[in-house]
Amino acid sequence: MTECFLGGSSAAGKEVAAEHSNVYLTWGEPPKQVKEKIEEVKKLAEEKGRNVRFGIRLHVIVRETEEEAWEEAEKLIQYVDNETIELAQKTFARYDSVGQKRMTHLNKGTRDSLEISPNLWSGIGLVRGGAGTALVGDPHTVAKRIKEYEALGIETFVLSGYPHLEEAYEVAELLFPLLKDEKKQENKIVGEMIADAYALKK
Repeated sequence: MTECFLGGSSAAGKEVAAEHSNVYLTWGEPPKQVKEKIEEVKKLAEEKGRNVRFGIRLHVIVRETEEEAWEEAEKLIQYVDNETIELAQKTFARYDSVGQKRMTHLNKGTRDSLEISPNLWSGIGLVRGGAGTALVGDPHTVAKRIKEYEALGIETFVLSGYPHLEEAYEVAELLFPLLKDEKKQENKIVGEMIADAYALKK
């Protein structure tokens, strides 16, 4: 059966998702904010006599040690200068997307405090629109954070990393073995879309 995934942080977006989606997908915000979204959309769906499941969109940076993972995170933005960050933030400020405004608010447009929740890093969102947070850490810590989201009601995790192929291997080898699902829902590695049209092949 084809399933419909919808996201949206605006009141209108949540209404549409509650009315039409099978899965409401949120970007990677701190657990407290994700919990609030889940409760709100669930209530809206129940009022319409519907049941909606929940998913989350996150980047992942996992390494054998915490130190290695955080070093890898810093490498992603080490050549991004303050002028580029400022330009990107000005561009994001013009968007009317509530979700983008929430992402921008998380990093506050500076490098000063990018770990916005334990192991949740907002550095990607300094210059990238859309999903701008990553879970960063060693395999057991990242698995623990994922299970914390799962405990809130998240069933589907849409994960990615940079560079795509190399990070897919890191996640498959280090993280997936710790996320065995008794319900036996298969973990799948798929390509990211390029220019919203062509998927990368494995």
